[in-house]
Amino acid sequence: MPLSDPRFLQLNAWLNQYFNVKVSPQLISGDASFRRYFRVFVNNDSYIVVDSPPNLIDIVPFIQLADSYSRQGIAVPKVIASDRELGVMLLSDLGDTQLLSVLNKETLQQYYSEALGLLTDIAKVTQTQTGSLPKYDAAFVTRELDIFCEWLALHHLGLAVDEVNIRTAGAFNVLTENAMSQPQAGMHRDYHSRNLMLQDGQLKVIDFQDAVIGPVTYDAVSLLRDCYIRWPDSDVELLMQQHYQQCLNDKLIGADVSFAQYRRWFDLMGIQRHVKAAGIFARLNYRDNKPAYMADIPLTLEYIRDIAARYQELQGFSKWIAEVIIPAVTAKKH
Repeated sequence: MPLSDPRFLQLNAWLNQYFNVKVSPQLISGDASFRRYFRVFVNNDSYIVVDSPPNLIDIVPFIQLADSYSRQGIAVPKVIASDRELGVMLLSDLGDTQLLSVLNKETLQQYYSEALGLLTDIAKVTQTQTGSLPKYDAAFVTRELDIFCEWLALHHLGLAVDEVNIRTAGAFNVLTENAMSQPQAGMHRDYHSRNLMLQDGQLKVIDFQDAVIGPVTYDAVSLLRDCYIRWPDSDVELLMQQHYQQCLNDKLIGADVSFAQYRRWFDLMGIQRHVKAAGIFARLNYRDNKPAYMADIPLTLEYIRDIAARYQELQGFSKWIAEVIIPAVTAKKH
């Protein structure tokens, strides 16, 4: 890191003081927020250092949720030390093996089945030591959907405001109503193959600091209809059935909830998530100078087009995505 980076210099000084030896943090990644991650080696042990600018991201939610998740038996990074004013955390190192890197046609069912199993405990985490988690309510859903309009349709593609409002209003109402009609549970909110680490044969969970109380299908569809990779419908179907049965067993949904009802909840929740993600990927490019995420937009749009087409009340929205948004996004790449 350049010596002119003041945050890195502060972080390095904090680590030197904590370990009482001179250390050399190595940048390993940023993420889709303003955080950066470093690895540091001390006496043959490795640690992860999180740089989280305090004026942008408070580290307290992560620390509190790490404690709540751990108490529930969920394998998460251990918070070894932290400084809220500086915005730094020292964590145990979960390695470099993201679940995404080991998934293939042969391992898919095994690993995703295990990952779905973890949702039983994640669903139970609805509070931290300071109180209840935030509610993923209708206003929350609406704010997320509006990111698509603001950053992808208007800012990136330059579409007319009236057209965007007309084309999205009905669909967004359907998606919001679907989210609010589901039973609510503890929700990770970004549960996918890049946020699950494989270490010593065990799946471990990261990036949980935005956990809320929300729709029971959200984390499952986030996992199975991943924004970064698409699996055959036949594979997703088997895993969806597993999660449906799991929800029945855990009493997260009533015995009177049919699989058809669950599938609708699941499908429409996935559409909402992909609409939001497409907007966030555009925002990351324009607001945060992270252009790499633009390459992930086409897959999110394909999901929206294909799944929305299965529901009569969303077929007009699917058609607009297929005939206007996807061609416009493709044209902008050339």
